[in-house]
Amino acid sequence: MRTIDDLVGHVRAHRCSTHPIFRHWSAVKPEPDAVGALFHQIQKFCASTRPGGNFPEALKRHGMVSESGLLQEIVESEENHGPELATMAGYILNRAAGRTVCPDLRDQGAVEGKLRECSDRLLGTLPGYDRENGLTVQARKAIAVFAGRERTDRESTFRNLGTALALEMISNRHLIPGEKHCLVDSGIYGASMDDPEMHYLVEHWGEAGAELQHEKNAFEAVSSVLNEETERWILEGADDFLDSLAGLWDVLDSALLRSGFAGSDTLVPSASRRPSEAVRT
Repeated sequence: MRTIDDLVGHVRAHRCSTHPIFRHWSAVKPEPDAVGALFHQIQKFCASTRPGGNFPEALKRHGMVSESGLLQEIVESEENHGPELATMAGYILNRAAGRTVCPDLRDQGAVEGKLRECSDRLLGTLPGYDRENGLTVQARKAIAVFAGRERTDRESTFRNLGTALALEMISNRHLIPGEKHCLVDSGIYGASMDDPEMHYLVEHWGEAGAELQHEKNAFEAVSSVLNEETERWILEGADDFLDSLAGLWDVLDSALLRSGFAGSDTLVPSASRRPSEAVRT
């Protein structure tokens, strides 16, 4: 049977964990429309990961009360982050364009509308692109993984736990560090973590950020229920997420960054300690 450290190692070894999309973003310096299209697909995916659906209640129903509390903490922490992500996206789009594309960065609907326009222009001819929602096939697959939180049967509940662990690990160790790398550290946009429009990134980054605590919560929840019976379902849930997000990164990298770069070396050092170390200290 896999231990929790084995499961953590499995997630970290998946190609999603070291996908070069953010490194390519900083190297290619995409045009404004590409920046908007990237943000549209990313924000749509991120929005799907925030609601808990029936997941916390399903955990309670199957006797996992403390685990339910840990996941509910994550859900509550993620509430209202959509507007902050839109503000950051509009701010970066304005800087990429060198002009005011999004005049009111606090108008979430207006900013997201501009991002959607960029996506439709650049990705709309891709096979299976959903013109109604502005989503690639790959984005829809990644979002569909989180629709599983509406299911309350025992197997689905453990799969959702596996998905939660992989999500929080990837968010803490790949997605947020990747965004910081290409949006701030690269210097492309002249953006700083001190800029109020970058508050979304500040909220999630590093030792004081939300993502580290989310990873700890997910690690603790999975650790307490991982056994010979649940291992398979938890692993399936993790892989469903990892495979689908890697597929989304692949199409965005190919269609918008056109990097053609080979390799998937680690983008930046991890933002935090391993969760087992964080929990045990």
